[in-house]
Amino acid sequence: MRAQFVLSEIGVGLRRNLTMTFAVIVSVALSLALLGGSLLARDQVSTMKGYWYDKVQVSIFLCNKNDAKTEACAGGAVTEAQKKKIKAELDDLDIVEKVYYESADEAYKHYKEQFKDSPLVDSLTSDQMQESYRIKLADPTKFKVISSAFSDRQGVQKVQDQKDLLENLFNLLNGMNIAALCVMALMLVVALLLIINTVRVSAFSRRRETGIMRLVGASGFYIQLPFILEAAIAGLIGAGFACTLLLGGKYFLIDNWLQEKIPLINFIGWDAVAQVLPLILAVGMLMPAIAAFFALRKYLKV
Repeated sequence: MRAQFVLSEIGVGLRRNLTMTFAVIVSVALSLALLGGSLLARDQVSTMKGYWYDKVQVSIFLCNKNDAKTEACAGGAVTEAQKKKIKAELDDLDIVEKVYYESADEAYKHYKEQFKDSPLVDSLTSDQMQESYRIKLADPTKFKVISSAFSDRQGVQKVQDQKDLLENLFNLLNGMNIAALCVMALMLVVALLLIINTVRVSAFSRRRETGIMRLVGASGFYIQLPFILEAAIAGLIGAGFACTLLLGGKYFLIDNWLQEKIPLINFIGWDAVAQVLPLILAVGMLMPAIAAFFALRKYLKV
């Protein structure tokens, strides 16, 4: 009988405050979708780091005759003896996993393939390109060993770590993730305020019923229970919509668009999404329930 009464009170409360309940559901759904998206974005950045850092190379660009005017190549173009010495020293380093040599002609060919649509592609010739050694390190974090050993070497124009180029991308992605978390925090505050106001309005509209329940000796928690469950149900519905948005984003945005447009990126899988969904549902149910509990105690003195 008590369970039936609580359920009936929940139904009455949801119907009486339908507009505010809908606002709570929407705000909770958007804030939790942002939370889930931020968590997945963090996993995506970690996945990309693990994938690309394992593939990055250190490039030692050698001087050509056009570089003789620069300070690094004041000694002129690299000689065969200098190239052999650099290659031999690289082979002797334990941190070097493999060394690839790229000639000027190969560099020019790769440049034309990569920038074939650029209007500048026809303005360069193969003799303007630099020979280079592309080094695969056993540990990509050991770049400074290569840099310090070869940066000031005769015949070396510069030493470049591809990891530095990727760091700019990852810093941008992390910045966007932080911005999404800030928006999510703002949306959660809005959702909490809506939940508190909805509970207060619902309790005020049913003050006669709660007064009668006090007179017949109902406990404070029993009086609060319908309001707490109303908030929890609204939050759970919002969390369900948030989960739907995340699943739809994974299926339509990542699997059926981004993976086709950007095949070089190793995107997160469904297992990452599955790990986030239970957290979204738990937060969606518990956050409104806890907010409702404290709102009743502080404002309504039940």
